[in-house]
Amino acid sequence: MKQLLLNGEITKVERDLQRQVVLDNPIYSRIKQQGKSLSDKRFYSTSLFNQIRWMLGWNTNIVTDQGDALIADLMAETPGQTKVDNTNGHITVGTGWTGTTPKQNETVNTPTDSPEELDATYPKLKGAFGAANDNVTQYRSTFEAGDLNASGIDEAGLGNHATEATGDNLAYGEISPSVDVTTADTLQVDWEITFLGA
Repeated sequence: MKQLLLNGEITKVERDLQRQVVLDNPIYSRIKQQGKSLSDKRFYSTSLFNQIRWMLGWNTNIVTDQGDALIADLMAETPGQTKVDNTNGHITVGTGWTGTTPKQNETVNTPTDSPEELDATYPKLKGAFGAANDNVTQYRSTFEAGDLNASGIDEAGLGNHATEATGDNLAYGEISPSVDVTTADTLQVDWEITFLGA
């Protein structure tokens, strides 16, 4: 599907709809939840061979120092930084969690592959403006089968560039316990940020 998108044969929306058919169909996949953090961050991974690979919660997830600055920049009359939007937003997973100063992480420590762009219609508000959850922004990226082949994935970053080291990290999180993903797996990453005001 990724190649069809790159060749211009299908749109981002069409690709995401095709992905969702696979993820939602119990014949092809099952999703199981193991734990849930207070911030409600989740990882999903499903196999086309009807095997659950993993789903887990975040133990540590934080808007980084760069993320704070990105949000402040958005409030300026003329923002100067790149937004984490549908055009520029990407999620990267890696294997280098150390637990040392995650608030200061500007990238994932050891990326496993290229960042994955956000799915069509993301980011979006969880609730309508003025209603419950209107202070929660949702992000989603789907790594297709073949995109990842890594053992010990234990970190993720939400950033604003297709090249991890070039962009800014809005948020950084630990994945615990660490997990293995093969080329047969499709990995859907759902990320929520709740803005509490401080």
